[in-house]
Amino acid sequence: MSKAQETVLEIDLSALKHNFDYLKSKLQKNTKFLAVVKAFAYGSDADAIALYLQELGVDYFAVAYTSEGVVLRDAGVTKPILVLHPLPVSFETIIERCLEPSIYNWKVLDEFLQVASDKNQKNYPIHLKFNTGLNRLGFNLEDIEPIHSITNASEAICIKSIFSHLAASEDLTEKAFTEQQIRAFTSITEKFITVFDYKPVLHLSNTSGILNYPEAHLDMVRSGIGLYGFGNSEKENKNFIPVAKLKSVISQIHHIEKGETVGYNRAYKSEATMTTATIPIGHADGVGRQYGQGKGFVIIEGQKAPIIGNVCMDMIMVDITSIDCEEGDEVIIFDASHTAEHLANTAQTISYELLTAISQRVKRVIKK
Repeated sequence: MSKAQETVLEIDLSALKHNFDYLKSKLQKNTKFLAVVKAFAYGSDADAIALYLQELGVDYFAVAYTSEGVVLRDAGVTKPILVLHPLPVSFETIIERCLEPSIYNWKVLDEFLQVASDKNQKNYPIHLKFNTGLNRLGFNLEDIEPIHSITNASEAICIKSIFSHLAASEDLTEKAFTEQQIRAFTSITEKFITVFDYKPVLHLSNTSGILNYPEAHLDMVRSGIGLYGFGNSEKENKNFIPVAKLKSVISQIHHIEKGETVGYNRAYKSEATMTTATIPIGHADGVGRQYGQGKGFVIIEGQKAPIIGNVCMDMIMVDITSIDCEEGDEVIIFDASHTAEHLANTAQTISYELLTAISQRVKRVIKK
């Protein structure tokens, strides 16, 4: 029986390389690769992930917020870093740390242009985000000429890329909508090139765009979830290896009599004599309450152990009545076989949410 000592998130860099190589195999030789490492690299370890991808030759990184980019710079990342959702309060930091902002509306454009001018910048790289149907962030087609008028009057900034984001590229029942987005972005790029008289880097595809829409790879692609081992479909998942393995340990075993209850609010009542194990991981670690009441399960000695009762802040209790195990044995929350996607499905959510919820108090161990 496998023994363990504590709750640990293992991060397998060989799996990361496998996923990176697979995604790269889908691209033309000259298509650039942007790695999305926001949210602690999807709940793993942004420093370790980014530094290794930098070794592997990734062209660009993207984060959501400026603070995430600062962490990468402090860790030694030298590749360009796109900040996808910068706020004006961080513009000075962006320039000081050589980060590149996504500019998505007039307020952000005006304020960044002012800060860049005040800091005597020349041709500071920015990226223009356009809305093609996700309706979250972005300029529209009719904004291109006014943007040209404003930016052409200043030498402080230069537009390094223009991009948009696909809303449903993983869902082939929405193929018509995705193709409509691709056409809309094509119209935007054609008008931009005509008005500005040069061609910036063009990027549109996320992980599922890479896999399902090769015509939309353009000059650069952006991958997040694919790097971490998920292809957004049963077919494609077979080509990826999940990077993260979350494991814990049986800290105590209880023998429960019929009619006894387990956990807070007496949420579980035993219908027969049973055995439970207490595991030191809970909703403060990212395993939310939605996984309780028998919905979620962990793996002990290769068998499913349902989570019973309510998930506690620091603990879960599982049914091990039919499992031959003992205190100190290893518990798999998710790994390459019992994946985060499998566990997330039990609570009707997605792997992204489960992965990014793993608390920073959970120890990270890097395997290379």
